[in-house]
Amino acid sequence: MDTGTHTAADALADRLLTDTLGALELFSVFLGRELGLYEALAAGPCTPDGLARTAGIAPRYAREWLEQQAAAGLLETITSKDLRRYALPAAYRPVLLEPESPAHVAPLADLIAGIAGVLPRLPDAYRSGAGVPYRDYGPIFRRGQGGINRPMIAHELPGWLAAVPGLGARLTAPASPRIADVACGEGWSTVALARAFPGALLDAYDIDPDSVGVARSNAAAAGVASRVECHLADAAEKGALGGPYDLILIVEALHDLARPVPLLEAARDALGPGGVIVVVDERVADRFRAPAGEVERLMYGWSVTHCLPAALAEQPSAGLGTVLRAPAVVALAEAAGLGAEVLPLGNDFFRVYALSASAG
Repeated sequence: MDTGTHTAADALADRLLTDTLGALELFSVFLGRELGLYEALAAGPCTPDGLARTAGIAPRYAREWLEQQAAAGLLETITSKDLRRYALPAAYRPVLLEPESPAHVAPLADLIAGIAGVLPRLPDAYRSGAGVPYRDYGPIFRRGQGGINRPMIAHELPGWLAAVPGLGARLTAPASPRIADVACGEGWSTVALARAFPGALLDAYDIDPDSVGVARSNAAAAGVASRVECHLADAAEKGALGGPYDLILIVEALHDLARPVPLLEAARDALGPGGVIVVVDERVADRFRAPAGEVERLMYGWSVTHCLPAALAEQPSAGLGTVLRAPAVVALAEAAGLGAEVLPLGNDFFRVYALSASAG
């Protein structure tokens, strides 16, 4: 019997329906990115046939995708007599097309699509306690992971490093400073470091061969390859890191590591006198609470579908998960013989830590 009362069950049902809508629309954004449809629209308004010709897709799919994007409010429609064209609003171009814009969140669609590709494997992993290797999430997920962090890295990371006490002067000294970018992924952090500190020599390390290959290409395209060496190596292995380094950077990766303490120990041993390890990781609450805010919910979402399964694919594993709280980072540092300071830097999503051998 309908009493007209909106119950808690109704509210949850409404929420899941809204979430379904959001997921489907993210998949449509993924299609637009993967097929170059937004780039085609950036040249000017298109009819379905025009988009089909420009992007090399079937006209029937072009029409359906354009109508869906317009219905979702991502495109504008321009109607003249019986002709309907679709246009990408200029205000939306940074979100969808400009990879270093602070508004560029379109790579989230790649992350969701990458997770969808392995989602059927997660139930078995949950039952067995095993994991799903990072590489199995595929190039789409890797592209999304690099792309979603790229704006923060390009715009905020250099300033954070310059604000670390004593580090800015060290990285701009006449003697060529040495920097290690550990777990560099597609190398956007390496490129940002090379641009921000033009006298520095950089070593980028990652355990994923595909990421290392892309990082090399990105360094070359950015014109910094002469100062960058990209290494396929497990930085947690003794002797894998070179050095001595003035700075060792670990951006949005500590929570992913199966062996975080051995890696921090290796980083400690690779520091030069007075060098510092800077860790950038998730800004979550210091203690669990429920219900949580949107940022923490987002981090748990990544954790249950990607970060924890990928970490558990390597054994033994610390199994940290995405929700790596500040006290846990400090404890990891101390276990590696490092002192840790939580710096008054960062943004709504990331927290910055300075780790040093001399502070402990």
